[in-house]
Amino acid sequence: MKANVITRSMKLPFNIENVFQFFCDVKNLQRITPPELNFKILTPRPIEIIEGITIDYQMSLFKIPFLWRSKITVWNPPFEFVDSQIKGPYNIWVHTHRFHGDNNNTTIEDRVLYRLPLWPIGEMAHWLVRAQLNRIFDYRLKTIKEIFLKEHKSLSGNS
Repeated sequence: MKANVITRSMKLPFNIENVFQFFCDVKNLQRITPPELNFKILTPRPIEIIEGITIDYQMSLFKIPFLWRSKITVWNPPFEFVDSQIKGPYNIWVHTHRFHGDNNNTTIEDRVLYRLPLWPIGEMAHWLVRAQLNRIFDYRLKTIKEIFLKEHKSLSGNS
C-alpha cells in the first residue's frame, strides 16, 4: 500500500525555545488552522503536551464534520515532536515537526506521512485531498509567520 508525503519548511527570526513553546500550546493549533475547517479542541484544557498524551478534535471538511484523535508519539523539546492520528479520516497520518535553531533563527520543518482510507479506491481522490492539504499547510505557514512577526516581535532578539 502506497503512502503519501507532504513537507513544508520555513525560517523565523526567533530563537528555538520561543518557537517550540508556541507549538506546545494547543490553542495555537486552532489559530493556524483555516477557519472553514471549524477546528475545535474537545479535550478539556489545560493540556500539557507530553509523550503519550492523546488529544481529541472536531473539524469539518466540505461541511462534513468528523472527529480526530491524535497521540504525541515522540516528544523531544525543543527539537522535535510527532503527532499520529489514532482515530480520524486517514488510514495513516504521522506528522513530524522538527525545529532547528541557529543563533536567533529557527527553521521549522513539517513532514506528514499519510494514506487515504479505502485503498486503492481512496487514491482516486488523492488529487483533491492533496490540493486541500497544500492549501491548509500554506495557510498554516503564512499564519505562523504573521503571528510571530506581529505578536512575538519582542522575542526576536532583533528588536
